[in-house]
Amino acid sequence: MSTPRIPERTRAILVSLGIGKDSSQDRSEEAVRLIDSAGGEVVEVIRGRRDRPDPKFYAGSGKVEEIQVAARLHKAEVVIFDQALSAAQVRNLERALSEGGPEVRVMDRTELILDIFAQRARTSEGKLQVELARLEHLSTRLVRGWTHLERQRGSLGKTGGPGEKQIELDRRMIGERVKKLKERLKKVERVRATQRAGRHRSGALRVSIVGYTNAGKSTLFNRLTAAGTYAANQLFATLDTTTRRLYLGENAQVVLSDTVGFIRDLPHTLVDAFHATLEETVQADLLLHVVDAASPERDAQVESVNKVLAEIGADAIPQLVVLNQIDRVPGLVPEIVRDASGKILNIKVSAITGAGLDLLREALAEVARSDSQGSMPSAA
Repeated sequence: MSTPRIPERTRAILVSLGIGKDSSQDRSEEAVRLIDSAGGEVVEVIRGRRDRPDPKFYAGSGKVEEIQVAARLHKAEVVIFDQALSAAQVRNLERALSEGGPEVRVMDRTELILDIFAQRARTSEGKLQVELARLEHLSTRLVRGWTHLERQRGSLGKTGGPGEKQIELDRRMIGERVKKLKERLKKVERVRATQRAGRHRSGALRVSIVGYTNAGKSTLFNRLTAAGTYAANQLFATLDTTTRRLYLGENAQVVLSDTVGFIRDLPHTLVDAFHATLEETVQADLLLHVVDAASPERDAQVESVNKVLAEIGADAIPQLVVLNQIDRVPGLVPEIVRDASGKILNIKVSAITGAGLDLLREALAEVARSDSQGSMPSAA
């Protein structure tokens, strides 16, 4: 698998443009954290608004000039757009920004997230999934690295120069590798299916922890199960699913799984590649939706998570909402919030301090007993 494109402490310019209806929202803070998680250092953030993306550069020509000046002023090695760019836009931007000066690489949000995933994958399964996602993304962009080989078919009907053959060779090699990776991941999926069937026969309630990246899912999982899963204050700290049993009393057996965090505009290549991992979520009886109560983007993050859940076919699974990190919100206290009929709306906790975790266990036990009696709540 290719190495990440962002070496440690690479100087980066972040370009965050609001487009259309999204133009009023500045989400550059999250993009800065993504770049930091990848190992880069943001030296300047360039913002702007457009009604629609420019077909050639995504940004307008004037904004491209502004980016070039900033890149040379800060001696930035890479310019990162917090949007998805086409292969042609990336190629045009690299040419324009590097003209008459040092070479400047251009990355978009998709490639940045793929880069982070490449660094975070720990298990062999995780590495296979990331490699598959990166190769499928690369297969659409081969022309970027082969601009000196772009030759057309000759007028006499002969094939072009060796460049054309090289591109086709690369596509074929990538295609063969993708096929092998998919076959290996299918084997992993079969093993997971067998394991899930065994857990299902045990009668335990299958619960998957989901939520926006860095909402505190792994910290909460560790608090509940003492699993020792890696947890850090960084985006996408966890990529690999971990499953543990949780005993909550008579008729309250729970199998709890910690899964990869979601984020807005999660690349489709990643959703597809992580099918085996996300299948744990699709097959769950209950989703423990962890929300960062202290985030000013809380509602938008919940919407992003639910969007991905719908994409993978898990939107009909009942949810138990956990408002985490209440220690960072003045006035919030641990509690189980119910509606007029007694249905649980959310549980307020702090995974860091442990406040409210007894209430969360109580809520999980309540749902597990309802499940054993055939009266699980409907989807939230």
